[in-house]
Amino acid sequence: MTPSAAGPMTPPATIRTVLVDDHAVLREGLRLMLQREPDIEVVGEASTADSALEVISSTRPDVAVIDLKLGSGSELDGLRVCAAVRDLFPDVAPLVLTTFLDKAIVVRAVRAGARGYVVKNVDVTELVTAVRSVSSGQSAFDTRTASMVLDALKGGGSASEALSAREIEVLTLLAEGMSNKEIGQALFISATTAKFHISNILRKLKVSRRAEAVYVASRQGLL
Repeated sequence: MTPSAAGPMTPPATIRTVLVDDHAVLREGLRLMLQREPDIEVVGEASTADSALEVISSTRPDVAVIDLKLGSGSELDGLRVCAAVRDLFPDVAPLVLTTFLDKAIVVRAVRAGARGYVVKNVDVTELVTAVRSVSSGQSAFDTRTASMVLDALKGGGSASEALSAREIEVLTLLAEGMSNKEIGQALFISATTAKFHISNILRKLKVSRRAEAVYVASRQGLL
């Protein structure tokens, strides 16, 4: 696991954890495995993005273990949960647990606020280590995902640096043809705020229309 630049903090005596996955059997297995550890307590579970935020709001865990695909057939639901946790509950550490091992998705997860990224074929010891790492302020990436993030950071100098993490999220939904209202609902922001982000995206990409923004962004590797 790769430590964060800020350095480790003292982990909580008991790591309160929420599991976000749309498969009940998988959540059950994760809960049983994690609760064997004396310092980890599963305090809530959720199967959708909306229920995840409700559970996190009511339990205020230390770590949220989040699958990227939450029943919609897209990894975006999990990314939205990560971003919402980052914005609404900064004391909660999002840890992605997923089947996706794709550089673009790993980087998007980090931009959305994930403090760790673990693939589901990981063994129990590594998962427990990841939970402990993110709870203490460290990052938790294995050698594969860490190298993907480092490669993306070395890429620098392109328009992707000019766009904020939130603007990347808005741009991704824009590419799906969503309206301001739909983008706002997906990202838990108002339609007015979504419109503000879109205006900034158009300005930064030096275009005047949404379709142009999507085209330019795809050419520059932002989508």
